[in-house]
Amino acid sequence: MQVHFDLERLPEFRNAVVTIGTFDGVHKGHQQIIGALRAEAARIGGESVVITFDPHPRKIVHPDVSPELITTLAEKEALLAGHDIDHLVVVPFTPAFAAQEAEAYVSDFLVGRFRPHTLIIGYDHRFGHNRSGGYELLEQLQERFGYRLIEIPKHVISELSISSTKIRASLKSSDVATANELLGYPFFFEGTVVHGDKLGRTIGYPTANLQYTDGDKIRLGEGVFAVRFRVGVRSGGGMLSIGKRPTLHDTIERVEVNLFDFHEEIYGATIRIEVLAYLRPQEKYGSLETLKEQLHRDKEDSLRILGSEW
Repeated sequence: MQVHFDLERLPEFRNAVVTIGTFDGVHKGHQQIIGALRAEAARIGGESVVITFDPHPRKIVHPDVSPELITTLAEKEALLAGHDIDHLVVVPFTPAFAAQEAEAYVSDFLVGRFRPHTLIIGYDHRFGHNRSGGYELLEQLQERFGYRLIEIPKHVISELSISSTKIRASLKSSDVATANELLGYPFFFEGTVVHGDKLGRTIGYPTANLQYTDGDKIRLGEGVFAVRFRVGVRSGGGMLSIGKRPTLHDTIERVEVNLFDFHEEIYGATIRIEVLAYLRPQEKYGSLETLKEQLHRDKEDSLRILGSEW
């Protein structure tokens, strides 16, 4: 997959089959559209082109509201690369881009930049100043500009919206099973290892304290989770704790991961965490010894979930 950031240096696409969207999460619904895009491109001997935006349009249109992204741009690129797309075009979403008139969006941007053979667009796709353009305008201009227009059915668009909303709600409520089922892969995030109070070392379960690397990434809810990790060239299994550590009367939410059979000093390193399963809520225990016994059970549960993958 070729990734393009400069609209002034796009190649001449061959019979471009184009779809447009934020594709946040690249979840199962998005994957259906991508499959249709690839199939149509193969049918006509063309190239598949996905257009997306950076930053997320909500950051420009509603700058006071965090987008709560399921995937960052880099993560989205990596996921899309796994679906055999020919081209990903990342369009800088600026106030000027948002303000262009709808017909200019079609003539100057879509046709002028991409010369599409086919557009695959949802019935609710909106564009141009005040979101004044939509599928109807694309239909009206179809004959003038000579592109084919394929509509993504309403029920598919509804499923996309429901899926994205449900994934976000599931992640925030720690329902990893639902989120992962809708995504089609384990939810993941990255964190930088920072110094903590090192209490875990004293009870035999040292943890890496994490600080999220991206402020727009959605936050997983509280709980204890079975995870896979990757740091540098090393990977393995572990268990993740998110919460305020009620046994210790902590008032600060912490993100801590215990990496199984890993003993290196990695302060400042970035860890990728894939969240496989929810184990239990944060609970208050009567003593550190009782907490230690629970952590032993958590590790056994995590190892069972990891199974032969670890």
